[in-house]
Amino acid sequence: MSIFQSALFAVVSFLASVAGAICGIGGGVVIKPVLDMFGWASISTISFLSGCTVLSMSCYTVGKSVIAGEKTVDLKLGTPLAVGAALGGAAGKQLFHLIKSMSANPNMVGGIQSACLALITALTLIYSLNKSKIKTRQVASAAVCVIIGLILGILSSFLGIGGGPINLVFLYYFFRMETKIAAANSLYIILFSQITSLVTTLITRTVPEFPPITLVFMVIGGILGGMAGRAVNKKIDSHAVERLFLYLMGAIILISIGNAWKYLSVPQ
Repeated sequence: MSIFQSALFAVVSFLASVAGAICGIGGGVVIKPVLDMFGWASISTISFLSGCTVLSMSCYTVGKSVIAGEKTVDLKLGTPLAVGAALGGAAGKQLFHLIKSMSANPNMVGGIQSACLALITALTLIYSLNKSKIKTRQVASAAVCVIIGLILGILSSFLGIGGGPINLVFLYYFFRMETKIAAANSLYIILFSQITSLVTTLITRTVPEFPPITLVFMVIGGILGGMAGRAVNKKIDSHAVERLFLYLMGAIILISIGNAWKYLSVPQ
């Protein structure tokens, strides 16, 4: 991979992390499909780089929030969700490698990831457009929170997106969270799922090959994007956050459909 390609990956990471910090979707849901579209690295490499970038951004954003004494994260609900997401992050990573090992065609995993992402994002968009008409829940059980977090962790780790829009929909529906509060809690959940996903990759020695400079560029882009996104989030209202979220969902659906077609149409 050339320096130009690494620099372009960093730009994608920055812009995705700006949007991710504003909306609480982590940025990986943008980074993963966009880098898949370029086709400059393997599926495993892109998933790993995307996860590391999301982890760096969420570390900064959540850490800054804690240091500033902000009360945007509901620890009573967020902690059991994060515990479940941590367990799910490890399980999702193992599921990814299991499907990869079972397929003779390396593009099959990428096709499955992209198709699943397109479907989940489409369902998320439909829900978001109609959420005012949908009766929500108010879950209080810690055990149920762990189960919900487990599902979120498996999906986000397997898809290589960190958490993304799936977290927000679950937080809206099961906990009646307002948009900006849901965004903060989503990043808290993403932080834990990505930590365990990375640790699982290191322990199982399944780190893919990649130029170290690319990871450095992307992590820097992720942190700078988290800084910029956090600043913007404070200056705009929930309605603007929701609009940006909907536009991103539409773009991700289109890109993911294109990626799924590209991967699945390649002969074995």
